[in-house]
Amino acid sequence: MSNIQLFISCTLIWGSTWIAITFQLGDVDPVLSVAYRFTIASIILGCVCWYKKLPLKLPMHIHLKMAAVGLCLYTLDYSFLYESQKYLVSAVVALMSSCIIYINVIMRRLLLKKPIRLEVVLGATFGLVGMAMIFVPQFEHAQSQMFLSLGITLACISFVCAALGNVISERILDHGTPVIQMNFWAMTYALFFLYGYAFLNGAELVFPSSTDYYLSLLFLAVFGSVLAFGAYMKLVQQIGSDKAAYVVLMYPLVALFISTLFEGYQWQLPALIGVLVVLLGNAIAMGKVPLSLAAFKTRQAND
Repeated sequence: MSNIQLFISCTLIWGSTWIAITFQLGDVDPVLSVAYRFTIASIILGCVCWYKKLPLKLPMHIHLKMAAVGLCLYTLDYSFLYESQKYLVSAVVALMSSCIIYINVIMRRLLLKKPIRLEVVLGATFGLVGMAMIFVPQFEHAQSQMFLSLGITLACISFVCAALGNVISERILDHGTPVIQMNFWAMTYALFFLYGYAFLNGAELVFPSSTDYYLSLLFLAVFGSVLAFGAYMKLVQQIGSDKAAYVVLMYPLVALFISTLFEGYQWQLPALIGVLVVLLGNAIAMGKVPLSLAAFKTRQAND
């Protein structure tokens, strides 16, 4: 698949998972639901490796890095994010998630010694402005929320963990580790952390009787974890974790369109303009808009 196809796949799938997640909330502790999700995903990836006879033996230093991805990206990121949503409305969290791109850029520079790309930072800024135009009108619902600072702190920790997981994933892929095997091991390691955290936190092992719960769980595991994370990691491998992270700005737009169809979301002019600004930011981040001085001089010469 091309980079554009991988990017669109991640955006569409993760944008649709917001609806599926609503069927996961209620009877089961959220962290356990995430653990169930990655259990199914890990089994599927293990079966794929067995069927295709993909080698699972990897160097110890790669295993340590994959365990770190499992801890940061699949455990801490989700756990802190769920906790933050107890204190923040989803609109605030969606806007704050834009920070992942900036954190990713800084960590990529510090840990991987890779250059900071101007188009990514500028594109992320446009994206942040666009997201603000979309979601700021909904912030009035957050004014009555208690423990606002605690929610913001938990969300920020979640984003740092996600960015760190992204950068470590890029380092693993730079070593030539195949995406399928990396995701299998990272998700498998994540299960130890997820179940351990859930039980230490007093969660009870519950299996609800609702059919909707299991259908949504299957969708999240197969599409949200196996396929989307597979596409995302391939994207990280091919264009870098800084550009791939722009997915976090795009999939909330898909979620909004789905919410329009199923939940009656009402569009206003600032939100429509915000969508256009986010799309412009995406074009800049992906290098579709020339930003170099050479390109500017060439354009002046042509004029």
